[in-house]
Amino acid sequence: MEIYAVSLKEVFMTESQNIEYKESWRDEYLKWVCGFANAQGGTIYIGIDDAGNVVGVQNVKKLLEDIPNKIQSGLGIVADVNKLSKDGKDYLEIKVKPSTFPISYHGEFHYRSGATKQQLTGMALSEFIIQKTGFKWESVTVDNITPDDLDDESFKIFRREALRKKRMTATELNVSNEELLQKLHLMTDGKLKRSAVLLFYRDPGIVQNGSIVKVGKFDERGRVVYHNDLEESLIVNASKVIDLIYQMYLKAKISYEHDIRVEEYPFAREAIREAVYNAIAHNCYMYGAPIQIRVMNDAITISNSCILPKGWTVDTLMEPHNSKPYNPDIANVFYRAGFIENWGQGIQKICDECKGIGAELPVYELIGTTLRIRFKALERALIDESKTLKRQNTDLEDMLTDKLAKALKNNPKITQKELVAQLDIPRRTLQRKVNELKEKGKIIRKGGMRYGHWEVK
Repeated sequence: MEIYAVSLKEVFMTESQNIEYKESWRDEYLKWVCGFANAQGGTIYIGIDDAGNVVGVQNVKKLLEDIPNKIQSGLGIVADVNKLSKDGKDYLEIKVKPSTFPISYHGEFHYRSGATKQQLTGMALSEFIIQKTGFKWESVTVDNITPDDLDDESFKIFRREALRKKRMTATELNVSNEELLQKLHLMTDGKLKRSAVLLFYRDPGIVQNGSIVKVGKFDERGRVVYHNDLEESLIVNASKVIDLIYQMYLKAKISYEHDIRVEEYPFAREAIREAVYNAIAHNCYMYGAPIQIRVMNDAITISNSCILPKGWTVDTLMEPHNSKPYNPDIANVFYRAGFIENWGQGIQKICDECKGIGAELPVYELIGTTLRIRFKALERALIDESKTLKRQNTDLEDMLTDKLAKALKNNPKITQKELVAQLDIPRRTLQRKVNELKEKGKIIRKGGMRYGHWEVK
């Protein structure tokens, strides 16, 4: 749109709560558009310096097309972008209306305060969202998914665990999925809440990208050795993740007491379980960041996005405290399923489990909006990898010796070519093993190479 009539008062007005001047356009100014939309609205002028002087802007025609498209695709809102002129110089006016719903730019929430733009985080962000919507993020309803679209396996797991843990009765659970969702306060006016979709939909990324659990094995240099991404519903992910960690990512040290095999892991299973489930239940999903579980030989770190209650610090978490879940709906379902404790007792359980095996207490740290809990491995349960490798090599050598001896006994006239094929080993390995056993007197060659035979001592 081209507009040529312009008020001089408007052009020379200083920057304020509702006005911002920029000499040229950069895509990062979408953050300023976001800030105005989240506040009282406002106008951004492109082609005016900080003093209010019109300096003009290049490529006006292209910007008149690009900027509205970038605002709509990047922020999901529509803004008027107009061309203005003064003293033969063109500049742009971007008029942003206040939004009734929180607007984010690449997962960041910006807000115009006075003549500055601020990025909202922590409690300020939480209060802003509640003020804007009257709802928590998890409580917003979803239009395109119904109870019939939800995952049967997720409901089956929930019913089984809630009954087994005696958090719900058989009568309470023996209802339709929709009735169960209503009992769990996961529906409003006949529509599913986001919490319901995260908990029971096969692909929760439909309401928020990054709603997954990432597990990775790291070496001593911090490099990823292998990893898994759990991308199903929160209920299914919770039912799988602990077994995955203990079966694929950790090794138990084996010992024997009175001929009874004893396995000891370097981390208390119930403590890790509680910490992982807390991370899933209390994660701030609107940030779009996955829960991350970093497994090393000597430590496990569990991370999730977090907004602590007002006045809380990481020290508060380690002290007796009331339960103030960030996601009350999700936390309630996890409690009903027996995944987490109530009344703020989960961290006490984590500490008790660590003490129970003689391990150090975990350490919490808050970095920006990321909460991390780090578990240090129990020293006596660590496996010396160098000794393990040596023992494995010894076992392999013994196995090859046994296979070779058996082959020679079964067919004393067997040829070298036949041995290579039967044992499925390189010719050089066979020759090395044969020479080794001959030197030790374990095997003896009688006769020549063509018509002789082997004797096994």
